[in-house]
Amino acid sequence: MYTVKLCTVTSMFTRTCRNERPTDTVTNMTSDQHDQMTAAEIARLAGVGRAAVSNWRRRYPGFPQQLGGTPQRPTFSRKEVEAWLKETGKSDQLATAGSTETGTQSISDLSPFASGGPSYTREPEHGLADLTPGQLLARVMTSLLPQSTAPPPNHSDDTDVPDTDPPVVLDPACAEATLLMAVADRFGSSVKLVGQEIDELAAAKAKAALHLRSDTQSVKYEIHSGDSLLDNQLGTYLGASAAVICEPPFDLLQWPATKLADDQRWTFGIPSPRDPELAWVQHCYAHLRPHGVAVVAVSPRTCIQPSGQSIRTALVRSGALRSVIALPTGMGSTPDSSLHIWVLRRPYGTPTPDTVDMIDLSGLSDPADVPDGNAAWRDIVRGDSPAVSRAVPCQELLDDDVSLLPSRYVSAHVETSPDDFARVTGRLRALYTHIGQGLPNFTAPNTQVRHMYVSFAELERTGALKIRSRETTPSAGDLLMRTLGRPPVVATGTAEDGIGVAQVVEINADRLDPHFVVAFLQADAQALPVANTLGALNREDLRRCRIPRLPLAEQRRYGDAFRYLQQLQDTLTALAKTSSHVIDQTLHALTTGVLAPGFSAARDTDGAIATDNETREL
Repeated sequence: MYTVKLCTVTSMFTRTCRNERPTDTVTNMTSDQHDQMTAAEIARLAGVGRAAVSNWRRRYPGFPQQLGGTPQRPTFSRKEVEAWLKETGKSDQLATAGSTETGTQSISDLSPFASGGPSYTREPEHGLADLTPGQLLARVMTSLLPQSTAPPPNHSDDTDVPDTDPPVVLDPACAEATLLMAVADRFGSSVKLVGQEIDELAAAKAKAALHLRSDTQSVKYEIHSGDSLLDNQLGTYLGASAAVICEPPFDLLQWPATKLADDQRWTFGIPSPRDPELAWVQHCYAHLRPHGVAVVAVSPRTCIQPSGQSIRTALVRSGALRSVIALPTGMGSTPDSSLHIWVLRRPYGTPTPDTVDMIDLSGLSDPADVPDGNAAWRDIVRGDSPAVSRAVPCQELLDDDVSLLPSRYVSAHVETSPDDFARVTGRLRALYTHIGQGLPNFTAPNTQVRHMYVSFAELERTGALKIRSRETTPSAGDLLMRTLGRPPVVATGTAEDGIGVAQVVEINADRLDPHFVVAFLQADAQALPVANTLGALNREDLRRCRIPRLPLAEQRRYGDAFRYLQQLQDTLTALAKTSSHVIDQTLHALTTGVLAPGFSAARDTDGAIATDNETREL
């Protein structure tokens, strides 16, 4: 069957631009069938959803490689899976690592990206699709905190800085405690959670949420009401907090800078009225003890706004700013927001760093792909991917307008050449030619087709199919009715089967071809009105749907044609997305001097435009 996978085209482009050679991704092994397990079995073993297992495979290079099975239903070595679950602490049943009574993270390191820290256990990982954007951001920001909240060596010699036991993690704009709850998930009772919120109702919800967590996990907490920027009730923790984590309110266009012009919190300069986020950044930094780390979300404009240039200069020059991370659109409590994360650290008796880690993840199509583990961030910083991360010398940042946008420093240093682009373009041209040759030619029937139809209700009564609830675990070959108006599909036996399911229809393969059923069901289902909140047909509506009554051999002919066209459509969609990415990279290469503007085309594009117009007329 003719297919081209997006991952194949994309990885080819990535490897070409980085001069890498393709590597095999499947290890050939022999094992008894009983020692192998599917993704669904791994999910049941670990106590998580199947979507979480799919995320582990994509995001963790150390996840066991496929042992057997098929691309749609891969199998893995049970021994390797159990070892990986224990090593990473991904399973609440299997995890034995960690040293705290609550099973939360062990405390040892001092650096946000330090190596050699012990493994730790976490609560069962649920599917990332179940998290709100704010919760997803909270997991990401919390993962950037150092693995240790212990005071630095000889800290007790500094009588001007009070110790707190347990160490304090503070959020001066805590809203409903989403960030603090994520901190509790990671550190448990080994830290004290402190927050302040201007909205009294949100502060009450924060107290209620932390109170419930305190009952089950013995978490110490303290929540205050009021504007911590103008009426700071967290003064006890100035210069004494082990960590500060904050997503400031982004609805402030200005702040009354004149009221607090003489405040000692403005270590790096008095923020302009147009820079409220720089006020929040310094407010967070002021609460840090030596070696303390602050993780603060800011908008992209704060990274470049001229009025904040002097403060950005001071942050870089002092060594307080350690990392800037550009996130994909859609993360955070504000819908469709674009955020950057600043990681700051108060120096303590060590030479200040002469670089700032610039990490650009804004190009990720799925916010769930952003790392939410400290080890994953260390891998990014130490990796050899110039299109994602680069340690930028402070002197380079201090040039011109002190821009702190990672895109300026990361993507501009991708080592590509005109030959790289020529190879990728040539490969895409060959793929398009190959796909053109694969476009099918269908013939008209010899006689007019008049089908006799049978309803799903009748098929269910005779045992040809069975309509199950959405909680049913689908198997390969089942028919999946989807939510939100999405078309029905045939289950493939992978983790993606569990996304947006309204009903599962078990198909008797001896009597029905599932792809034949889907092909004719789509048209009939689209003609029926949908009135429920799921945006999907209910069971009674589904039972009224009809398909032609045909012999199984004829069904399979229709099913083969539908499957072929569906694969071709998926291939064209994937190739179009990849081609768009290549064009974007080519435009960037033109603007950075990698390519010259003179070019030649294999054919005139007018013909392609005319063809597109003809397609629209159809």
